[in-house]
Amino acid sequence: MVLERQSWTRSLMDRLLRRIFRLAPLSRRRLKSFGLVALLAFAAPALTAQRPSLAMLDQLQPGQWEVRDRDLSGGRSRLCIDNGRRLIQIRHMRETCRSFTVQDTADAVTVHYTCPGNGYGQTSVRFESAQLVQLETQGIAQGLPFNMRAEVRRVGACTS
Repeated sequence: MVLERQSWTRSLMDRLLRRIFRLAPLSRRRLKSFGLVALLAFAAPALTAQRPSLAMLDQLQPGQWEVRDRDLSGGRSRLCIDNGRRLIQIRHMRETCRSFTVQDTADAVTVHYTCPGNGYGQTSVRFESAQLVQLETQGIAQGLPFNMRAEVRRVGACTS
């Protein structure tokens, strides 16, 4: 009974692989080899070492940062951050939010986040240096929409 089930399972696997890859009938050995190569091709990227998620933001230096709103003439504010990840939720700084990474490259990050009961946002941060980034964010905070494009520059250490 067990042998019947194993041969039936192998036969089913052979048929599925042929159908998926639209292969002409192959010997069992060649089909298994092809299946192994296909599996490795799909799994290899996951097996290779990857850099940490949002690593670009980890390059930003902690300290006092000036946020210069490009849409408001003279609109400036300062904030003290302990790491660059804080810039993601610049309009929901004190909120606990769930986030989803949309883009994560060496020089740009885009994150969509949702803060239950207090809105959501999507923020893109473009890296220029460890002391300068370009930021775009939009969403809903406290029931009102926001949309901001800003240059964010480190200006020194945090003042207590």
